[in-house]
Amino acid sequence: MKRFSERSKTRLAFASVLGLAILAMPAQGHAQDADAAEAADAVDERHVWDLTAFYPTKEAWEAELERLRGEVDTLDAYQGRLENDAATLLAALDASSAFNREMTRLWTYASNQRNTNLGDPAGQEMVGRLQALWQAAGAEQSFMLPEIVAIGEERIESFIAEEDGLQKHAHGLRNTLRQGEHTLSPETEQVMTLMSTALSASQNARDLLANAEIDWPRITLSTGEEAHLTPSGYTLHRQAANREDRIAVFDAFWGTWREYESTLGATLNGEVQANVATATARNYDNTLQYFLSGDNIPEAVYRTLVQVTNDRIDVLHRYFALRARMLEIEDLGYHDIYPAMVETDLTFPIDETRDHVLASMDVLGPEFSQQFAEVSQERWMHVFPQAGKRSGAYMSGAAYDVHPLILLNHLDDYNSASTYAHEWGHGMHQVLTNENQPYELADFSIFTTEIAAIAQEILLQEHMLEQAETEDERLYYLGYALEQMRGTFYRQVMFSEFELAIHEAVERGEALTGARMTEIYGEILRRYHGHDEGVMEITEREMIEWAYIPHFYFNFYVYQYATSIAGAAYFVEQLNTGGDEARETYLNFLRAGGSDYPLEILRDAGLDMTTAAPYNAVIDRMDSVMDEIEAILDARGD
Repeated sequence: MKRFSERSKTRLAFASVLGLAILAMPAQGHAQDADAAEAADAVDERHVWDLTAFYPTKEAWEAELERLRGEVDTLDAYQGRLENDAATLLAALDASSAFNREMTRLWTYASNQRNTNLGDPAGQEMVGRLQALWQAAGAEQSFMLPEIVAIGEERIESFIAEEDGLQKHAHGLRNTLRQGEHTLSPETEQVMTLMSTALSASQNARDLLANAEIDWPRITLSTGEEAHLTPSGYTLHRQAANREDRIAVFDAFWGTWREYESTLGATLNGEVQANVATATARNYDNTLQYFLSGDNIPEAVYRTLVQVTNDRIDVLHRYFALRARMLEIEDLGYHDIYPAMVETDLTFPIDETRDHVLASMDVLGPEFSQQFAEVSQERWMHVFPQAGKRSGAYMSGAAYDVHPLILLNHLDDYNSASTYAHEWGHGMHQVLTNENQPYELADFSIFTTEIAAIAQEILLQEHMLEQAETEDERLYYLGYALEQMRGTFYRQVMFSEFELAIHEAVERGEALTGARMTEIYGEILRRYHGHDEGVMEITEREMIEWAYIPHFYFNFYVYQYATSIAGAAYFVEQLNTGGDEARETYLNFLRAGGSDYPLEILRDAGLDMTTAAPYNAVIDRMDSVMDEIEAILDARGD
């Protein structure tokens, strides 16, 4: 079962003109298998992305980089003048927006070049140069936030009313005013911007260690096959039908991570310390509040999600009991989570996967389906694993004037098919947003775009259930749906609890070492999996799992997977029952992009994420799927 914590949409998002910072790039999921490099020459070029639409050559990229470097010193030309009149404010915002727009194109090219071979120093150097340039550009533009705040709401609103060209900047301006009390002096804002690259060092170090430098173990399975336990090898072999093989995979894989507990504890502690310091410097009550503030999400959403999940942890424990029943295991362990509850010999080659996803889009209408049919044939994807490639999957959509890119590590199984659907959910969201919003309003929130991605996965599940030819196939897809709800809802809330716990520990002044993180994570892991109730045994072996999760460097990011499966389930139900009106409502949600705060965009579509109802609905859905599975098993006497 795919686990969203270990792969992500990488909608690389440089901050807009009013943000002036590089946002963290959510990265990896299932990692690549280095042994796949041997087959690299045989890969069909249709399945390798073509970056020439961004820049025809690396030399052209270099030339554009140098051009923008020459313009950095001009970015403060409007300093001290923003309050003069609406025309001056518009000119300043347009100039900064144009610069940022080209920077995101440069970044998309460089970062995606790097991500196909993280060990290549050339790619690392390209990204490093861009980070340095963005830091310098941010410093030159750091006067803008304080000046806009100083102008004040009344005058800004009069400028917006007076100058039509400011409409595309209006949401950003109002958002800056909303956060005015957390905006620092021009000098301090400049220092904060200059520190941005230094503050990303922990994540960079972790990425290099995990993706390019760890010597992953090899073990011999019961079949005689040698398993190379890179992260993608682990993803494959943890599903082994032979239980002793699974145990051996877990012993070797998590044992390797344990060797780096202190180092990875230091890198994650560095990330947390930087987050807490930044939140404190910006006068937030706590780090959670700081990271939710950009999308104007109240803390109550996060805390309600965690509370509802804990209140109904019995449903997750029911799932584990069902899994034990179907696998005929009495002493369920963590190594028993991943094998399919129903075996299948179904395969999902990439072209067949596309056909299934296309068929699942019927409910979205012929225009949407036709558009996907066309763009999915373009060379926008890097499909298969290869040596050094970034693990997992993501959509990179920041280059507004070109097109999104999708990175996969496709393994021809249903998990990979579902990942394909997920990333194209993001991709089509980006396509529709760019068609309907200006650049300044195209940077949608993770909070909304994960809904679009997970909705596409659920639509694929429903299509496959309709296609199922046997009872076992139906059980397979129902089991997959259950595992998705475990992995996308309960697991992500578990991660969210851990992330909050380690930040609150630092806020209390506690020391945060690798060993302490293992202890904190282990307590949460055992509670979610019913260790004390005898539901599943959690050993010290897997308590190091926190070190494996890259999203802990993306700062209160993962909770949005859980909120998003709630939103996705809502929209799919509406699409299935609401006809043309529901379809248009959903498409308008996709078209809205970043034109408003995510909670407001969802309210316009009829969904209130501030209440407990959406989260209870997902848990209820999980219960109902288990009811259906158990009815089949009972009828068969299994």
